[in-house]
Amino acid sequence: MIVGPGRPGGPGGPGPGGPMMRGRPIVKPKNFKGTLKKLWTYLGQERKWLTVLFVLLLGGAGIGLIGPFLIGEAIDAMSASSTGGVDFGLLETILLVLVVAYIADGTFALLQGWLMAGMSQRVVMNLRRTLFEKLQKLPLSYFDSRPHGEVMSRLSNDIDNVSNTISQSTTQLMSGSIAIVGSLIMMIVLSPLLTLASLITVPLVYFLARTITKRTSKLFKNQQIQLGKLNGHIEETISGIAVVKAFNREEKSIEEFEGVNKQLYEVGLKAQIWSGFLMPLLGVINNIGFAAIAIVGGIMAVKGHLTVGVIASFLSYSRQFVRPLNDMANTFNILQSGVAGAERAFEVLEEQEEPEDAPGAKVLSNPRGRVEFENVSFGYRPDVPILKNISFVSPEGSSLALVGPTGAGKTTIVNLVTRFYDVTSGRITIDGTDIQQYTRDSLRRSFGVVLQDTYLFSGTIEENIKYGKPDATEMEMRRAAKLANADAFIQRLPNRYQTMLTENGSNLSQGQRQLLAIARVILADPSILILDEATSSIDTRTELHIQDALLSLMQGRTSFVIAHRLNTIRDADTIMVIDHGEIVEQGSHQELLQEQGTYSRMVYNQFKNLAQP
Repeated sequence: MIVGPGRPGGPGGPGPGGPMMRGRPIVKPKNFKGTLKKLWTYLGQERKWLTVLFVLLLGGAGIGLIGPFLIGEAIDAMSASSTGGVDFGLLETILLVLVVAYIADGTFALLQGWLMAGMSQRVVMNLRRTLFEKLQKLPLSYFDSRPHGEVMSRLSNDIDNVSNTISQSTTQLMSGSIAIVGSLIMMIVLSPLLTLASLITVPLVYFLARTITKRTSKLFKNQQIQLGKLNGHIEETISGIAVVKAFNREEKSIEEFEGVNKQLYEVGLKAQIWSGFLMPLLGVINNIGFAAIAIVGGIMAVKGHLTVGVIASFLSYSRQFVRPLNDMANTFNILQSGVAGAERAFEVLEEQEEPEDAPGAKVLSNPRGRVEFENVSFGYRPDVPILKNISFVSPEGSSLALVGPTGAGKTTIVNLVTRFYDVTSGRITIDGTDIQQYTRDSLRRSFGVVLQDTYLFSGTIEENIKYGKPDATEMEMRRAAKLANADAFIQRLPNRYQTMLTENGSNLSQGQRQLLAIARVILADPSILILDEATSSIDTRTELHIQDALLSLMQGRTSFVIAHRLNTIRDADTIMVIDHGEIVEQGSHQELLQEQGTYSRMVYNQFKNLAQP
């Protein structure tokens, strides 16, 4: 089905039933462990490379543990000779082993970085793909109730946060754990008493990290939410920049931006300040630990229980023990930002998708086009009904025009028949079968929709016209463009059908974009046609040119036409007047004029206004 976004009065806008998109409460962080568990399901797909990474980390940690021990041996070797001199033979051997060890350690580090970069990017690529695929499966109501920039922020900024966190944290946590265990074992081997003295700082590190990360987790989540709001405002302003300028709202737009930007600044500042407290305070705690080791070690050396070399080795091991603790505490702090981003991404993945096709659903192929509404009621919100017990029949091959004031429910009827939304009560049938018994894909392929606010994608004009039928021949495409009266202006463009369009075809006029949208539907050759204010953006002269093409396209097809220009629907088989969600009149143009009712007054008022100078 060929379709564009709904118009401002639709469910996502200010019309009846449109959900509020601003002022939503800030969501508090959810289960930290639960989010990490979900994230692990993606990282767990890299088990093979994680195993290789773990082996490299073990090798690197083992080499790291050899260094301090050899340094201690080198210090003791300076007085190990029987003559009281330096044992140069032993020193040369130790030096050679150290050089080889450090070269191997550097090689392992390079391999670890290469492996981790590949794994993190693959994990994020899979997560981003899963998230984008999920967006394609969400119902239209999800997008109608959220700023598009905020949704885009989850797919870009939040996923980037996850990427940075995985690449920085995974290796840090794994290597840190190995280093802590290895260093602790070597410290116990060298001196259990010194080990006990060095461990007095561990509870302080734990409680400090826990206190700060508990605070920063909320701040980082809030920061991501504010960033999403800022992106939403930017996307909205850029998309509507012409309207902003036309109404001289530049200053107001800047003021709104400053408000959101200030909120982001304030929460970001708090997050960074609290996060920045961690390392300086850990430095103080570490210095206390080193002081305790120096005092106890000095006393033991004086009494002859330890050599100077052993104390030097122990100090190195204590640094290797404390540094990973500090790094892991800081990593856990950084992890809050990544988890906040992952949390927001998983919120989308947990959203309810469009309902699955009913068991045994049929494929709608070559429909005759008889559409019937049977006592249909619907509301975008349960407490605000839009359609109230609507019933009507549109015979196959007939044209049905829907007229009425804005917000009466005309576009809602289109949303229901295409199953963008499902009815609250009643049912809709095509060729006698409930549309919920058809597969959603085959149902929508049977429709061709041209909306008031059409949408064109970045790419060539040819690609946009072929959007609903990519395998169409060039002759078929040009024929569709000619029927839509688009070929004339396309031929005047420098590259004709290969002309590149910017986002939403902003380098074309509104009328030209609408002509391309009509050509797109003509080429798709749908069984049922929906024209929702399809010619409202086209000047009267151009409109007259394409009326014959539209009438030809509608011939033999069931067609729904929504129009405010009543002169464009006077030839419809049936005109149905909708007001406050109810059918107040229906009949042909002449029949309704003779009734002297709502439709007659609408026609009179419209032509009266046109006749006035």
